Amino acid sequence: MIDKQSPLPMYYQIEEDIKQRIADDDYRAGDMIPSERELSETYDVSRMTVRQAITNMVNEGVLYREKGRGTFVADKKIEQPLQGMTSFTEDMSSRGMEASSRLLQFERIPSPFDVSRKLQLHEEAEVYKIQRIRYADEKPMAIETTFIPVSMFPGLDERIVQGSLYDYIEKSKQLKIGKASQMIEATIADEQQSSLLDVPAASAILHIERNSSLTDGTPFEVVKSSYRADRYKFISDIYRA
Repeated sequence: MIDKQSPLPMYYQIEEDIKQRIADDDYRAGDMIPSERELSETYDVSRMTVRQAITNMVNEGVLYREKGRGTFVADKKIEQPLQGMTSFTEDMSSRGMEASSRLLQFERIPSPFDVSRKLQLHEEAEVYKIQRIRYADEKPMAIETTFIPVSMFPGLDERIVQGSLYDYIEKSKQLKIGKASQMIEATIADEQQSSLLDVPAASAILHIERNSSLTDGTPFEVVKSSYRADRYKFISDIYRA
């Protein structure tokens, strides 16, 4: 409950209490929390104070609202470290979640200019364009578009790209993946992204571009992904120089 003599704002105490209830599984993902009126009576505060606490948690992605229905507990966000280089399949497996994909596009195309530059290809070179929806426990998490040089992987086919590309590269092709550079920015989902990711129109999403190379420095992929901002957060350890 809340302490009205505490210097901490009452709305903040309400937030912390509800978050603790979620951590204790009193409220689980998908559960509807009590109404503003019920919470104001429970905490003996005004509905305006309750509304501020709820709005803050909705903005954080802890809760979500459904018009005409109520406020619900959101799925816990997946924490993705910025250190280390793993595939989506490896990430989900390490969290005890089942990764899967739906292939939207697989074709050979002339390399776009920006991709050619990043993969160090000549202008006429072909690349595979692989677009997939990535799922965790059957819930859409990201739209991922990958560009890979045809010259490096001439035998790539739809069966292979349905699984883990990194497994194929390292285990089947016996190549060692070295490092990647990654750029992250916040954007707004367009109509297609909203539909594929099952999020409301104009939802916030995380656009991530990764350029990867083998241990010998040879670039082998450019990946452009759109992640659901309500399901993902990125964490990083930083050190003072």
